[in-house]
Amino acid sequence: MIWSNRFIGIPHEELGRSRDGADCWGLACIIYREELGITLPEYLDYSSTAEHGELSAVIEGATASPLWIPVEGPAIAFDIALFRRGKLATHAGIVIRHGLMIHSVHGASSVVTPIRGPWASRHVGHYRHVELISGRSH
Repeated sequence: MIWSNRFIGIPHEELGRSRDGADCWGLACIIYREELGITLPEYLDYSSTAEHGELSAVIEGATASPLWIPVEGPAIAFDIALFRRGKLATHAGIVIRHGLMIHSVHGASSVVTPIRGPWASRHVGHYRHVELISGRSH
């Protein structure tokens, strides 16, 4: 069984950070915690629908953080894929393998989706957590 199957179907919930409901960043928090033993910042002061500018700033700040390294080559499992909605980067997916991600979409449950297709034009980049590079997770 591939690890991502355990996270399919988690209901979307704004600011959700549990299996009872999660937004896109909440899903990343759950996956990193359960699969890698890494605790990500939860950013509960931001709403992914009501405050897109602030969330975008958080995401942009996270990409400049020493915890996240831009990925130059192919993405690997657990990289974070960032996407724009309009002009702002406000959506995150978790890479399963290069070209495939799991993410939570407003009004639905978490699903597996190819990064190509409709998401490709919105793709900002992939970022890898430093603990995945240093091998300190697990």
